Amino acid sequence: MQTRPLGDTGIEVSRLCLGTMTFGEQNTESEAHEQLDRAVAFGINFIDTAEMYPVPPRPETQGRTEAYIGSWLKTRTSRDDVIIATKAAGPGLDHIRGGPRLTRKHLHQAIDDSLARLQTDYVDLYQLHWPDRRSNFFGRLGYVHDEEEDATPLEETLSALKELVDAGKIRAIGLSNETPWGVMRCLQLADTQGLPRVASVQNPYNLLNRSFEVGLAEIAHREGVGLLAYSPLGFGVLSGKYLDGTRPANARLTLFERFQRYTSPHAEEATRAYVEIAREHGLDPAQMALSFVNSRSFLTSNIIGATTMEQLESNLESEFLKLDDEVLEAIEAVHARFSNPCP
Repeated sequence: MQTRPLGDTGIEVSRLCLGTMTFGEQNTESEAHEQLDRAVAFGINFIDTAEMYPVPPRPETQGRTEAYIGSWLKTRTSRDDVIIATKAAGPGLDHIRGGPRLTRKHLHQAIDDSLARLQTDYVDLYQLHWPDRRSNFFGRLGYVHDEEEDATPLEETLSALKELVDAGKIRAIGLSNETPWGVMRCLQLADTQGLPRVASVQNPYNLLNRSFEVGLAEIAHREGVGLLAYSPLGFGVLSGKYLDGTRPANARLTLFERFQRYTSPHAEEATRAYVEIAREHGLDPAQMALSFVNSRSFLTSNIIGATTMEQLESNLESEFLKLDDEVLEAIEAVHARFSNPCP
């Protein structure tokens, strides 16, 4: 398993990261532990979760994913051989802390609650799940500025995170669903006010959404803030299993209608073209899509997720797949025809 540096933290993370947002909804505790054991045995040392997981977010299940990881950590002889990343929720989910914000008070409560569920004294990477301001994330288009918005200043958020670093509760900080302005503003505050420096940004990145390449990729290279790519298969769409309206039993898009980001007619047309490339070259479409993400120079880690062990094994095998120039050229030709159909 290849490893890459997590910013300038001195932490080395595996190129593949195990995503866990199905734990507690589509996966039982024992299934979660089986996935964690297999991932670590394969060479993955990086596990990503969030206080709001599992998804879809519901009051009845909130925090269950962290709790499943915590019960797994409790069985291990060493905590230090795995890198645990979790996230603090931003505004919009009233069942978390009565309406989560990224204020000092909320962040102190959030990390303490996460540590209790994870049954650990610290997390290696603590991320802001989405901004505490009006911005373009989760596929939102058409930025509209609000002079009177009730946003938590980034200075307050980063100062609170510094307190958590100083207390030994977190080792490094990261952003998620963030814009180029947000990343650069955080870096500026770190440089001018002695606040923690952002180590990574966790944003969507896949063959149907390469928007990270516009603005953020340059920041990743020049500032050392690499991508933690989530949804590398576009909710499983890039496997081809949903083409022509197919809805396999127990699949995410079959169970949960809310996940529509990668299912537009334009997205289906692009997906079909990518699946055809894979099949023409004797490749598994999902592994081809993951291998493409793995190959990006601005990537720190690719967050894979699965609901079955069969899916997990297939995703893990993408570590060994290197796409040749002919495949990459074909992918770029499709991208030129269907540029980011799912922003």
